[in-house]
Amino acid sequence: MTKKIKIMSVFGTRPEAIKMAPLVKELAAREEFESICCLTGQHREMLDSVMEIFKLSGDYDLNIMQKQQTLSSITTRTLLGMDEVIEQAKPDMILVHGDTSTTFAGALAAFYHKIPVGHVEAGLRTYDKYSPFPEEMNRTLVSDIAALHFSPTKANSENLRRESVQGEGFITGNTVIDAMKYTVRDGFTFQTAKLNELDYVNRRLIVVTCHRRENYGEPMENIMQAIRTVAEQHPDVDIVYPVHLSPVVRECASRNLSGVENIHLIDPLDVEEMHNLMARSYLVMTDSGGLQEEAPAMGKPVLVLRRETERPEAVEAGTVKLAGVERETILRLANELLDDPAEYARMAKAVNPYGDGNACRRIADAIAWYFGKTAERPCDFNP
Repeated sequence: MTKKIKIMSVFGTRPEAIKMAPLVKELAAREEFESICCLTGQHREMLDSVMEIFKLSGDYDLNIMQKQQTLSSITTRTLLGMDEVIEQAKPDMILVHGDTSTTFAGALAAFYHKIPVGHVEAGLRTYDKYSPFPEEMNRTLVSDIAALHFSPTKANSENLRRESVQGEGFITGNTVIDAMKYTVRDGFTFQTAKLNELDYVNRRLIVVTCHRRENYGEPMENIMQAIRTVAEQHPDVDIVYPVHLSPVVRECASRNLSGVENIHLIDPLDVEEMHNLMARSYLVMTDSGGLQEEAPAMGKPVLVLRRETERPEAVEAGTVKLAGVERETILRLANELLDDPAEYARMAKAVNPYGDGNACRRIADAIAWYFGKTAERPCDFNP
């Protein structure tokens, strides 16, 4: 019997889990692979909820999360934990995702053990090492380690080509589009009671997220004030903001947005609830990376509450607008989408550049090719 290729997927945060879960399931369904998971637990509760939704369990769990953990503690605890796991599991390849501290430490541990790394969601860049922080340097450093680079878009792949990184590059689309096959359903009932009470037929819904470290301080104050003004100027609109657990974010949101009748501050949502909420929304305003990919797949315009984005192809495609962090600009762009049906339709109907729901199949095919299981190099995704 032919020995299976042992692929170990390493992830530790909710965004990583959402995007890696469909890939773990795809690899497990293939005869040529043995698919195993190593969880770092960088974000414990939010990670566990995703695993439950996708009916997955970790084969190894480093459980590194601590109160008031720092970037250094996350990285060192992951590195030390990975040493033991790699010695036990002896994987043929380690897959990491994106740009978290888990991603960087997982790739570095693989390098120290001379195990090839596959980087899922490779090639995103702002070319500002401190924005987003620490993600920009994490993903850049992983590019120097990886043997296989799975870029969601052609633009991501071209970034790597310009940097002359070593290894094989593939354009695959983004695995988050694959994940939506598991999460978005007609007639979905929310566990969060408030969301079942909203009128999705006669009122327009804006979904908001805002949590990034680089927005702490004046940028976040500006964002919150803009959101409040949008709500006050459009009483026919409901704004739902699942507020991040960060004390800084929660204090700012509460101080600026509490008491406005059509703003609903709720606790963070799991991936099923978030995807189904966005599916019912009119517009998404966010400083998140993943929502810039997910919302356009549902035909929802996105205003990005950041000074820059590592996803410029969405701006070029017309599904996303970079709103920045100035109150007046955010307010102007939000009002434009709420008051101008033609502009709204232009964004809502733009072609999503992030995938067709087959990214995981392309990644699995590329890994099989890398290990000599197939003779023909897989074709790239072309939207």
